[in-house]
Amino acid sequence: MNGDEPVFKKSKWGTSRYVYNPNNPVGLALIVVSSVMVIVMLVLMENRAGPFAPPPAPAWSPPASQDPWPFPATTP
Repeated sequence: MNGDEPVFKKSKWGTSRYVYNPNNPVGLALIVVSSVMVIVMLVLMENRAGPFAPPPAPAWSPPASQDPWPFPATTP
């Protein structure tokens, strides 16, 4: 590997975008780290874990015997 290789290089797809350069050790490390991060985030989303976990259910609910008000009688 050449130590003079840049970390980023222009894309060969005809755009003016820059991409990671795998010929540079830092560019290769960035490729590996970003790929691992994307895979971990996709697994967390699929399993609904970590920051993608649903909020916990409320711990308290009123007992069934305590109605908020008495229902009116249907027969007089």
